[in-house]
Amino acid sequence: MISVAANNPPRRWHPAPLIRLSMLWHAAALIALVAQPSWWLWLLAALVANHLLLSVAVLWPRGSWLGHNLTRLPATAIARAEICLTFDDGPDPLVTLQVLDLLDQHQAKASFFCIGEKAAAFPEIVREIARRGHSVENHSYRHPLAFSFYGLFALRREVESAQTVIAGIAGRAPLFFRAPAGFRSPLLDSVLARCGMYYVSWTRRGYDAVRRDPVQVLRRLTRNLAAGDVLVLHDGARARTAAGTAVVLAVLPALLDQLAEKNLRPVTLPTACNAAAVS
Repeated sequence: MISVAANNPPRRWHPAPLIRLSMLWHAAALIALVAQPSWWLWLLAALVANHLLLSVAVLWPRGSWLGHNLTRLPATAIARAEICLTFDDGPDPLVTLQVLDLLDQHQAKASFFCIGEKAAAFPEIVREIARRGHSVENHSYRHPLAFSFYGLFALRREVESAQTVIAGIAGRAPLFFRAPAGFRSPLLDSVLARCGMYYVSWTRRGYDAVRRDPVQVLRRLTRNLAAGDVLVLHDGARARTAAGTAVVLAVLPALLDQLAEKNLRPVTLPTACNAAAVS
């Protein structure tokens, strides 16, 4: 059970089996190279194969080869017919407040994965997200496209800088992290453990950040829609419909209506994972 803590104390890092195997293989290859230098070509080929496998894991957003990955809500949340709407890449001064109004109209709660530098630029919007009962989570500080290639120090800077900024504004340290574009580094899980955070991806996404057709986006989000789903939309995206409306604003009303028809209750990630009030 994931617990909500005000300051998210560090948790012990348990490397995923693939990470353990990779670490052991690198150590064994070094020892073998010292003992038998003539094996260098075979050892290099094996290391390349290992890194190719790690690359596959990096490019598999919903996979768990690199560590625990929340793709669906816990069984207790499913039993309560809960679902989670998550919004990435904000806050946005033109879109986020409209998203909040739509959520209010349907008495729905959500989790907003905010970019640290945007949160610092628009702190009043972050405070409004929290004031209306939604959770503010961590989506890195600058949202770099090369995030999954960063070394340990750069990863810590991106994650911890955003954590400090968001916690200072929202009054609660984010409990969850989502990597930019969903591609996480093999080193990321150790950084999240240090920050007391958990990784989350999604059950499905509608690609509203890049697709301009609200009908297609809605169809992707609602295909096999069920309790426990984690859906991804973007309040910080620039994709627009042919009429010039942010795609998320065109999709959200119909999505919320469908959730109501199916008696699915949108809640925040901390609420779904702990059934405790978000402080």
